[in-house]
Amino acid sequence: RGGYESASKHFNPADVEVDVAGRSFLVTGANSGIGKATAKEIARRGGTVHLVCRNKQRAEAAKEEIVTETGNQNIFLHIVDISNPKEIWKFAEKFKNEHKLNVLINNAGCMVNNRELTEDGLEKNFATNTLGTYIMTTALLPLLEKAADARVITVSSGGMLVQKLNISDLQSGNGPFDGTMVYAQNKRQQVVLTEQWAKAYRNIHFSVMHPGWADTPAVRLSMPDFYERMKNSLRTEAQGADTVLWLAVAAETTKLPSGLFFQDRQPVPTHLPLAWTHSPPEDEEKLMEVLEEFSQKFKSVSPG
Repeated sequence: RGGYESASKHFNPADVEVDVAGRSFLVTGANSGIGKATAKEIARRGGTVHLVCRNKQRAEAAKEEIVTETGNQNIFLHIVDISNPKEIWKFAEKFKNEHKLNVLINNAGCMVNNRELTEDGLEKNFATNTLGTYIMTTALLPLLEKAADARVITVSSGGMLVQKLNISDLQSGNGPFDGTMVYAQNKRQQVVLTEQWAKAYRNIHFSVMHPGWADTPAVRLSMPDFYERMKNSLRTEAQGADTVLWLAVAAETTKLPSGLFFQDRQPVPTHLPLAWTHSPPEDEEKLMEVLEEFSQKFKSVSPG
């Protein structure tokens, strides 16, 4: 929290005091934590918000809370499991035919501490954090390309600084399984995805960010020891969501180059000084190829 408090002294409040009526935002993992805090702030500013959540009950409660607190009726709910690639494709195809989209916020994530496989045989963290983010973004790019001032924001984590991209074991099947490190690797992959997309799609503004350590249900659940030690100095959910909101609504954001990594409204380095975490360009390209192959495997060919 201390980091946020000192950084926020330099924020320009006017950056986020904007009216975004008529613009459409999609937030994944929007029923709690940073996702819900972001959705609520966008709703307050008049945006149309699409909440993409896995749990129907919690999602409905979140939607009701957002509508009640903001008075914004343009809040739509979509039940999608981001760890299920077939479900994401199906959702995206339907969404493209029915809605417009200006801003995609990839916030859904998980940190599963034991190696669990999804029904498709994918390691759960990889399926959600990396492949899910890849498919959701790729599937919606055609819609974003048609939009004015289109943006894609991915919620990563500073934890990625300790990981070098490893494309040889994307599903963490080799050696002992450490959920925290697998998560950090996925978060590094998200940074690489953002940089690659920024090069390929010049008319969409891509960014990836670290929300700081916030008091969210995800942190309480997946990192209980860390939470117990740190709970008095964690950020609030709204503080964690601040940079996501800024990246989603501020005009200032798009004056900066696409593909950067942000913390507290500032671009920050994606590698620590003297770190061994840089990877060769061919590894980064290979990641995109492998994810594309994976994603196509799950794309059902619709009749006609």
